[in-house]
Amino acid sequence: MKNSSIFRSLALLAALALAVPLFAKPFSKNINLAQTSKIGKAELQAGEYRLLIDGNKATVQKNGKVITETEGRWEDRNTKSSYDSVLIGENGQVKEVRFSGQARVFVFSE
Repeated sequence: MKNSSIFRSLALLAALALAVPLFAKPFSKNINLAQTSKIGKAELQAGEYRLLIDGNKATVQKNGKVITETEGRWEDRNTKSSYDSVLIGENGQVKEVRFSGQARVFVFSE
């Protein structure tokens, strides 16, 4: 009897652990591009965009429409960023996005 009670408790705990990420809210932030840039395979004109990050998936929207979706990862840095910023490589590809007050950055895969 005691073993079945422990087994049920473990099963319940495992189910809760799997359900917790479902309640996590995607990270959402407006970003400004000062120049024509590329995120994923999409070329974006200078302007303001909405960046939605859900786990490792990043979605870029403009005026409520999805412009592109791509993959990336969160990385920790030693210091917190003083402001929001977008790091763009030599070829115009967006490399990472930094967020004000956070030591973690989102690094794009492409």
